[in-house]
Amino acid sequence: MKNKKRKTVWTNKALYLMILPGVLYFLIFKYLPMGGIIIAFQDYQPFLGILKSPWVNMKHFIRLFTEPTFRVLLKNTLYFFMLNIVIFFPLPIILALLLNEVRHKVFKKVVQTIIYIPHFMSWVIIVSISFVLLAMDGGLINELLKNIGLAKIPFLTSSNWVGVVYIVQVIWKELGWSTIIYLAAITAVDVQLYEAADIDGATLLQKMWHVTLPAIRPVIITLLILKVGNILNLGFEHMYLLVNPLNRDRAEIFDTYIYTAGLKNGQLSFSTAMGVFKGVVGFIMVYITNKIANYLGEDGVY
Repeated sequence: MKNKKRKTVWTNKALYLMILPGVLYFLIFKYLPMGGIIIAFQDYQPFLGILKSPWVNMKHFIRLFTEPTFRVLLKNTLYFFMLNIVIFFPLPIILALLLNEVRHKVFKKVVQTIIYIPHFMSWVIIVSISFVLLAMDGGLINELLKNIGLAKIPFLTSSNWVGVVYIVQVIWKELGWSTIIYLAAITAVDVQLYEAADIDGATLLQKMWHVTLPAIRPVIITLLILKVGNILNLGFEHMYLLVNPLNRDRAEIFDTYIYTAGLKNGQLSFSTAMGVFKGVVGFIMVYITNKIANYLGEDGVY
């Protein structure tokens, strides 16, 4: 049996070498750091190390759930997550459906290139451009509003506008890149299904609804499950660049608070406890949504 396995590995050695970088990445940057979870149950002191730092059991988790800050962070994080699910998530699907119907190849490639480019820009560039456009003093959009006789809008300093600015930036940066997955899924749809729909006299919208969407439904459900798994993990860099003292009551989320508590204030054990909480919630949400998908007859992610 062992010889058979060795022979199989040797025969497919090129494939195993191809997956080796990915395996090493997850081992080094995802699994090995999980050993640091232990400091969530300690009053960790860097000079004492993990072995000598005193144990405090669930002290940091009790503090996390009893502080008023927790409710604010949870509310803000769920608010931005809902913006992602309700507004952003359907847009790549719609865009992929529309691009799939474009028959002019040159125009299609130009559009795809234009909408893909922002993905390769860092959040620093995206937010910096937004500052130039939305600033109260000298911002292009506010200057246009002023010139047409309207009042300037504090896009960057108002808690009421931070959600709008956030979701527009997410759409601008990630819409095109997210569309690639759905376009790839659409290319696998059997052409004969479209031919049969044409014979039955189906319109363009009817073919999208009754042929294309059902064909890519497994991909949509899989990505939705993975998206729900990131319910408390919106990404640090983007929100850290958006948050400021004037909109902090709405823009502060778990990711930015962990950075402030852990690295700025030196509360390493408390910030680790918060990270553990985020990970557990993400795991539970993936499990629940996958079970719901299985119950509805879909494959899910496992």
